[in-house]
Amino acid sequence: MSKLLAIALVTVMATGYASAGTRDNDDSCDVKVTPAATLLLPYFEVNLTNPAARTTIFSITNVTRYPQIAHVTLWTDWAYPVLNFNVFLTGYDVQAINLADVLVNGIVAPPNGTTSATTPGALSASNSGNPNLRSPLDCGGVPGNVPQAIMGAVRVALTSGVFKPPGGPACSTAGGFHANAVGYATIDVVASCTSRTPLDPLYYTTDLLYDNVLIGDYQQLGATPAGTDAGPFEAGGNPMVHIRAVPEGGGAGSVVGTSLPFTFYDLYTPATNRVIDRRQPLPATYAARFVQGGTSAFATNITMWREAETRPGASCASYVNNAVMVIGEIIRFDEHENATTMNCFGFFGCGGPPTLPATATINTASASFPFIAAGPDVAGWIYLNASNCGNTNYSVTTDIGGAQGPTNKPGNLAPKGGTTVYGPRPSQAWITVSMFGRLETNSLSAEFDAASLGNGCSPAAFLTASRPIAPAGGTFVCPPGTTLTNGTTTLCTGTNGNPTP
Repeated sequence: MSKLLAIALVTVMATGYASAGTRDNDDSCDVKVTPAATLLLPYFEVNLTNPAARTTIFSITNVTRYPQIAHVTLWTDWAYPVLNFNVFLTGYDVQAINLADVLVNGIVAPPNGTTSATTPGALSASNSGNPNLRSPLDCGGVPGNVPQAIMGAVRVALTSGVFKPPGGPACSTAGGFHANAVGYATIDVVASCTSRTPLDPLYYTTDLLYDNVLIGDYQQLGATPAGTDAGPFEAGGNPMVHIRAVPEGGGAGSVVGTSLPFTFYDLYTPATNRVIDRRQPLPATYAARFVQGGTSAFATNITMWREAETRPGASCASYVNNAVMVIGEIIRFDEHENATTMNCFGFFGCGGPPTLPATATINTASASFPFIAAGPDVAGWIYLNASNCGNTNYSVTTDIGGAQGPTNKPGNLAPKGGTTVYGPRPSQAWITVSMFGRLETNSLSAEFDAASLGNGCSPAAFLTASRPIAPAGGTFVCPPGTTLTNGTTTLCTGTNGNPTP
């Protein structure tokens, strides 16, 4: 295993991003567990007939004395929004949501929902004390119950992909087919109790706020190694993805320049106002540990959330594109450093395996991953370049540094900061690892984030046919005025110069 630490990690960084700006308010491109403007639950799963066997619980915490409104959107695994609701949080409030309550019983937060009629605590400001909330007392009517006519349509959408909401447009290709309800959730700070989703341009000009005030976590109860009949394991938990606004602050509809090359909601922001969102973009390259087999029947799931390709206003049929998005490259290393590879050669529109939808959990023993090299090893690590090979469908901003393949060509578009750079930007992803095993009568499980090899401002990684696997800063890195230990600069490849606003 020690040899893994000696693997040379080299990628090329492109220059030309917008120059670094303020470092106020912990501005950074690195996503970490600190108060955020958006929380991402990258995957949920609920057994609708027996929720005690499998469900997902998440909690939202307001870490300020001022009231906040958290707007929750539930999406299918093909990135189609099917339900949204508001959670009014008094100062220093915390609210847990069991998605079985929501999806099975239509209850958002038992017994009466979360409303501005809730009495705040002694250390909290009044429920009208947040100047960024338009009419917080209007949230007094936030329902604790969702009509079953609506919930019936949501349940069908999350299990069969057919969405027929009462009084709304129907879509027969909203998601995939599953035995359980599967999807992901986004949770945004907003200015009022809205019924809009991130697909609506008015969501950005009227509703979305930029205060980094929320933290959150989730628990998967009864999770199992995907694709198996193994009995359920007790539970695994993890922080949600904490996505900060950079820079933070200002009222809804504020337009503030940001040094971010693109943002988390880049796919959905109005084309006429590309800079209105300021949420950090997520990375594209990751390293994930796995254990697969052995005397304790270890198994590993890789859960992968990926940025969708279908833009707002597209036809229902186009959501199929979010079901089979190409993955740039997956390489598995066993404990003797033997490597097996699956990748997508080419640049735009490349096809073939591997492909995955916007969110999925996959057993590392499945055909979605390269096989383990012949030998006794049952463990190792997996490199994932989860970007979709530079497909231009996913973003208005297509020319953001780096390259996915050998046919990279100069572009002429500019990032939000206004500096022209070259190559398609990487599509975003978030990857977690769930490990399972049995020890005598105990069933054990753990969930944790995969290690990202760059941040959301890192340029797209090359395929390893062109460049070795790499942390985004490059190896060996030589800041100005330094040399390597042997006194040379021959192998210097970068300066860790990621644009961190």
